[in-house]
Amino acid sequence: MECTCLYISICLRTFDAYEKSGICLSEVGSQCNLMLDIKFKTKLVMDGKSFDLSCSLGVEDDSLNLSPFLDKLFREWEDRKARGLFHHDIGSCETKVLRGEHNFVATLIEGRDQKKRPTEFGMNQVLQPFDSGKFNFTKVRPEEVIFRFGETDKDSAQYFDGAPDTISASSSAILINVSPIGYCHVLLTPKIQDCLPQRIDQESFLIAMYVAREARNPFFRVGYNSLGGFATINHLHFQAYYLKVQYPVEKATTEKLTALANGVSIAQLVGYPVSGFVFEGGASLEDLSDVVAKVCIFLQEKNRPFNALISESGKRVFLLPQCYAEKQLLGKASQEFLDMRINPAIWELSGHLVLKRKEDYDEASEPNICRFLVEAALSETEFQELKRCVLDSMTVSIACSSDIGS
Repeated sequence: MECTCLYISICLRTFDAYEKSGICLSEVGSQCNLMLDIKFKTKLVMDGKSFDLSCSLGVEDDSLNLSPFLDKLFREWEDRKARGLFHHDIGSCETKVLRGEHNFVATLIEGRDQKKRPTEFGMNQVLQPFDSGKFNFTKVRPEEVIFRFGETDKDSAQYFDGAPDTISASSSAILINVSPIGYCHVLLTPKIQDCLPQRIDQESFLIAMYVAREARNPFFRVGYNSLGGFATINHLHFQAYYLKVQYPVEKATTEKLTALANGVSIAQLVGYPVSGFVFEGGASLEDLSDVVAKVCIFLQEKNRPFNALISESGKRVFLLPQCYAEKQLLGKASQEFLDMRINPAIWELSGHLVLKRKEDYDEASEPNICRFLVEAALSETEFQELKRCVLDSMTVSIACSSDIGS
């Protein structure tokens, strides 16, 4: 694990190097003159009144105090938008906050499910081998690559712009999501040329945690969907986008379950329609990442689909087991929700629902959303049994790690 931590810290340290040197990230590589006055607005409606969710990202406007990483990401994403690379304009899609206890967010993107790349694997197995014959992220168009980063032993920036046809071996990449559900919706693909299947390991999760931290913005979250948890591509990737509202799951009440020897606290959600775990604390981000990755690995090996949300710039992580794909396969899913064609991936389980039909959007309400999320989640009995197994496994795992280190 020491080598992994060293690799990640060296790799992501380059973001800080730009800030210290005063180099403008958007002047690197082929996009050397990308100095756009970017305006982005999404109309939100709440309690019958509309209001704007706006962020002005012009270079002269530093009100957002963007980190060097996020500044570059926003500008490069806007460049891809200007080139017409997206299936739809997310800025023109209607979005509203539903009245109620949780304030779920609903976005209307009509026909999005018909424009996305189709799922090319079974939904009944969380761990499946990588299949080079199916679509994977090495096959994306070069212009979909925003930038890549890799290992360096220097404090100089090592972004690889210009997006050549072949991506450098062992580098990680950030790509646009061509079917975005939010502003700056991107895909993080660790070690993209290694063609890793969609499964969590400690190193890949640490990369995602560092990306969340380098964004330095609570409204830019990183999410993960397992196979069976509505990942649609079996090639290791995380998703991320910017939405300037607090997600319902982030506001949910929590109940502490235990504190591990390394200082990481594990809690459970209370009063939220999806049962799940909340992790925070620890002496370092690496400690927190290590614990969450171990639980993800445990769930994978038990064939339990799950979704993860890295929140608050890597300070909190929500882990949400689910069973909706299993219910679909067994014919136990409600036809009402099947007709709505909602896939409960991490963003939906966290409280941002993407609806594909105008009538569903117009009639969306908190009671209906809660019923859907409850159907996607584990039952109380199933979650209590899983919780016992997870806590038992973590107690043993942390104890073993302490013994090895002593």
